[in-house]
Amino acid sequence: MTVPETVAAVGTQALRPHAEDAFAHELKALAAADDRPRPARWKLSPWAVATYLLGGTLPDGTVITPKYVGPRRLVEVAVTTLATDRALLLLGVPGTAKTWVSEHLAAAVSADSTLLVQGTAGTPEEAVRYGWNYASLLAHGPSRDALVPSPLMRAMAEGMTARVEELTRIPADVQDSLITILSEKILPIPELGQEVQAVRGFNVIATANDRDRGVNELSSALRRRFNTVVLPLPATPEAEVDIVSRRVDQIGRSLDLPRGTDGLAEIRRVVTVFRELRDGVTTDGRTRLKSPSATLSTAEAISVVTNGLALAAHFGDGVLRPGDVAAGILGAVVRDPAADRVVWQEYLETVVRERDGWKDFYRACREVSA
Repeated sequence: MTVPETVAAVGTQALRPHAEDAFAHELKALAAADDRPRPARWKLSPWAVATYLLGGTLPDGTVITPKYVGPRRLVEVAVTTLATDRALLLLGVPGTAKTWVSEHLAAAVSADSTLLVQGTAGTPEEAVRYGWNYASLLAHGPSRDALVPSPLMRAMAEGMTARVEELTRIPADVQDSLITILSEKILPIPELGQEVQAVRGFNVIATANDRDRGVNELSSALRRRFNTVVLPLPATPEAEVDIVSRRVDQIGRSLDLPRGTDGLAEIRRVVTVFRELRDGVTTDGRTRLKSPSATLSTAEAISVVTNGLALAAHFGDGVLRPGDVAAGILGAVVRDPAADRVVWQEYLETVVRERDGWKDFYRACREVSA
């Protein structure tokens, strides 16, 4: 078996396929039905990209599943930003689907979401600009053959969408290497006396979260190069339950986990707990609560429910019950063992204990909290 065949065989069993692979049938159907103008090198029109993100039904009956549940106008602004020469910054608290949205935007626009720079405290300048194949460099000296392009350089040369995740985690001096790319649409290569000019279709989607303010603040010069779209937390409990249910169902099917008939009740319970502690007030508005240090995002709720489903499938009868989610909730809420545990115990005794229909959940939480 050749190496490409091996890679292909493994790829068919990918634990998490890229968006353009997982939703290839939807993208293909949208492209076939899309008769609207498309910007240069875009695979779909802006209208079709928004439909792919928000969901809908095509004239041929194909159902496009929602990838993002939130204000339509935010998606429309994000898509139209990418159709201009302005880069897009998706900003929000952790767990507001910034990475998810950026991946699906890139998949719909360029049919490739893999041109990615992952921001960390150790991200080097080479990850944004370019690096070198040192064996070739030593043997033959600086040349284009010895140059290793970054995802952004590839996107510039091919007219595609690049992604920069967690921009504010990248050191400030590395961030600044984006300024010339975004403003002048060129990437100088001084070692060769050359430059790469971006071709039409190139753009950048960056993400950053509000909790990272103060880690590596964006300079005003860099921030001006972006149009910023703030992704909010789900506005209503029903919207958050819908998001969690959809993602848990997708993840559960990929992991071959059975979906219990009572799963929705526990999803609602997890969402209720997270929203009440996050907002600092009970759903009925009667009781003020202390909020823990944890974010308690929608993404964390998805993780708690998915883990609960795995417990129910492998160590239970396959039906999601309070005991399956209790430990996950405790782990999500109590990040600071001292302060957060006090907040959690107070919530258990003043809210959960007195709530009708929550006795089993109260007992399960007390058991794992002991």
